[in-house]
Amino acid sequence: MTRQRIIQPVTDLLREPDGPRDRQLLFGDAVELSERANGWSRVIAEKDGYAGWVRSEQLGPDLSATHWITAPATHAYARPDMKSPDRTSLSFGSRVAATSEVNGFLDTELGFIPTVHAKHVGVPLTDPVAVAELFLGTPYLWGGNSRFGLDCSGLVQAGLLACGQPCPGDSGDQERELGHLLPQGTPPQRGDLLFWKGHVAWVYSEDMLLHANAFHMDVTFEPMEQAITRILEQGDGPVTAHKRL
Repeated sequence: MTRQRIIQPVTDLLREPDGPRDRQLLFGDAVELSERANGWSRVIAEKDGYAGWVRSEQLGPDLSATHWITAPATHAYARPDMKSPDRTSLSFGSRVAATSEVNGFLDTELGFIPTVHAKHVGVPLTDPVAVAELFLGTPYLWGGNSRFGLDCSGLVQAGLLACGQPCPGDSGDQERELGHLLPQGTPPQRGDLLFWKGHVAWVYSEDMLLHANAFHMDVTFEPMEQAITRILEQGDGPVTAHKRL
């Protein structure tokens, strides 16, 4: 297999060519190319092993990233000047290769990105819940993984990957693989995860959740007992697991 990378700000990872979106990849994400067919490429994401199809023009040659975006979103400018034209926008978690730093901007293939919006590759953040909080108000998007739209498992994954902790892409896999299961009745604490069938939420505090959900259609805070009752009453069942990382 050939290692390549995503060269668009956000790319849908499809179940099959022209099929439904399962997840998304961000600019600079490394992938292994396993198959090509009629303008489509099947790839495996290096960050979580998720496989799917992307349009072949969304791929470019492998290029080692030097920095990753730590602001919720950023712009790449035509010149190292915030008043110069912006060329594109990138989401939190995107990876870029900088050749130099000029007047507080990283010189990249896309343009000049504010240095304060990035960290060196290999320098993680430390609080996954604080990372998730950066996405407050982000619109809900099934299978989304960016500041422009994300879902419940995308929010959890964004926080953990940013802090150097491996994390699958889907909530079912997250429930099976992350942390350890706590006995029913264990008092929740910040950084725990609550799971339902098809849903996951961060515990923000002992009585508050932070999650991306289709009821509110964005990333929001919700009182824990209110969420548990609401989800049960809307027919999606009880909490299936309380896990601690």
